[in-house]
Formats: sequence, structure tokens, C-alpha cells
Amino acid sequence: MDLSLLSTLNSERAARRATVLVTDLGSGEQRLVKEADLAGDALAEALDKQLRSGKSGNVEVDGKTYFLTVQAPSPRIVVTGAVHISQALAPMAKLLDLDVTVIDPRTAFATAERFPEVTLLAQWPEEALQTVPFDDYTAFVALTHDPKIDDPALQAALRSNCFYIGALGSRKTHGKRLERLAAAGFGEADVQRIHAPIGLDIGAVSPAEIALAILGEIVQALRGPRRKSA
Repeated sequence: MDLSLLSTLNSERAARRATVLVTDLGSGEQRLVKEADLAGDALAEALDKQLRSGKSGNVEVDGKTYFLTVQAPSPRIVVTGAVHISQALAPMAKLLDLDVTVIDPRTAFATAERFPEVTLLAQWPEEALQTVPFDDYTAFVALTHDPKIDDPALQAALRSNCFYIGALGSRKTHGKRLERLAAAGFGEADVQRIHAPIGLDIGAVSPAEIALAILGEIVQALRGPRRKSA
């Protein structure tokens, strides 16, 4: 690989931005496509499909064969609320190769015993998010029902390009949440990004079922049609 391509690839990787290395198997020529430039590329459709899969592979376009090497950041889930749902969600997410960070300043809930092998930040979101900033490969899930904990993280997520934002609560609870967000300056287009009620509609009742519904919706957002930036 050309050193300039390698340098760019490493820079994008360090910044948690996706790239695809396009190798023409006929000529051996290589070029690097950043995710931000994907839509305008001649191979946009093939690049998009391969990037959404998260896997590298051969594609044939207009009689030419290319190998697309996908370099995508590890998707992660940031959760506010060390609650029963997040206890169920964390081990399920691990099976899906999704990293999970749980934020909750309530030290009675945010314990290693309740969340083994999970990145656990017993801090207020304003402090915790300095170490886990949101990006294009972050899903945010608000589970506490406490505006003092959920709202600051939710506002940070709405200001970012998180690929998924979900919030637990009834329609009445979400209505009050929308009022607070409007007062904070967020418009209709902003709040429409929030999945609420959270999770796929599978009739979930138990914490484990709700966690499953949330993860299904997150995977759908990650692997489904190319998400739009805010």
C-alpha cells in the first residue's frame, strides 16, 4: 500500500471514522474512500453496501472486479442508567460485538458486581462524556427516567452524529422530555431522531425482552439503509 494511503487510513482510524480501500484486481491500483466522500464516488452503491455489512469482500461493477477493504470503527453503545434493562443489555450486546459503556452517578446502582466486564462510569454525564464522546459509530440509550441524568447526555447525543438515539418512557414521559428539549433550543428535526418508545415493537415486557428490542433496533439502524448525519 502507498504510504500516503496508509497515513490517511491510520488518521481516519484514530479519529473513529470509516474508510474503504478500493483495490482494482485487474490493474492493482488502489485508492482510499472516506465515509464522508462515499456518496459522490463512482462505486457509491457497492461501497455503501459493503460498509454497512462491516466486512471486506469482492464486488464486480461494470465488468471490473474490486476488492473492498472495510475499515470501520467498533460500534459502541453508551447507556445512561445502571438499571435492570442495561444489566440484561450488556451481555447481549457483547455477543453482537458491541462495546457497552454504562453511565450512572448513583453508586448504589453503578457497581462492578451488577455490571461485570462492562465499562462503568459512576459519574454525571457531563463528566463521563468527556472520556467517551459520541461519534458516527455510537448508539445512545437513555434508561433512567431521571432528567438530571438522561437529559444532558441526550442533548449531547442530539448535537452529535450518533447513528442511534433511544429513550425509555411512556408517551406522556416522552412528551415532557420533548418540552424540555424544546426549551433547550432543539427543533422538530432534532427530536425526531429519538426512538421513543424505545426498541422494536415486539411486545416486550421484561427487562431482558426490552433489552432485546433495543438491540434489535440498534442493529437495524447500524446495518440498515445508510443513516443521515444530523
